[in-house]
Amino acid sequence: MEGMIFAAGLGTRLRPLTNDRPKALVELGGRTLLERVIGRMRAAGIGRIVVNVHHFAGQVKDFLRAKGYLEQDVVVSDESGRLLDTGGGLRKARPLFTSGEAVLIHNVDILTDLDLRDLMAAHGNRYATLAVRKAEPGRALRFADGVLKGWENSLTGEQKIVDGAFARAGRYSFCGIQVVSPAFLENIEGRGCFSIIDEYLAQAARRDIGMYFYDGFFMDLGTPEAIREAERAGF
Repeated sequence: MEGMIFAAGLGTRLRPLTNDRPKALVELGGRTLLERVIGRMRAAGIGRIVVNVHHFAGQVKDFLRAKGYLEQDVVVSDESGRLLDTGGGLRKARPLFTSGEAVLIHNVDILTDLDLRDLMAAHGNRYATLAVRKAEPGRALRFADGVLKGWENSLTGEQKIVDGAFARAGRYSFCGIQVVSPAFLENIEGRGCFSIIDEYLAQAARRDIGMYFYDGFFMDLGTPEAIREAERAGF
């Protein structure tokens, strides 16, 4: 299985930590967020890893080169010219996946003990599998019988419905970790800058997008407060 790390974001919520560096190179316990995710992927047996870059792209490339990662089948998908969001970033990266195998995708700012090997095993030959957890107020994905049926924001009332099963679907929060098949990659419909969640919802009308429920440790390291909390916890 191959991997991709979404590392191109602007990191605006992490300011001032991202005033002079990309989110991927913010440190937690003396190690960058990017290095931590690469390590987890390597430990799970992921071979080729694609890292997308935009904000302070040169710094990320220099870091990967200095650490020797570029000699270990880590490759860069460069979005310096235009930030493409998660869906657009995945579409741009498609030519860099070479094995014809499924791709494990991990946001760079997620800290979790989710077992990546177990997620990959659960995915099997599925079309796509999203790691989810107990829903929080606000944005959530809706799944019925383990299959994606829509999205909603409970605070605004906005909904995006796949089909009639939405009415009985449970609410789950997305963990920022997922596995997609080569067929999903080939069938990406979005163009330009777009969210991978919108792509899942578009494709869910024709193919089953599955879920992997996870109820263990999870932190979104998207703010300075979250970084400090993680450091206090010993990470």
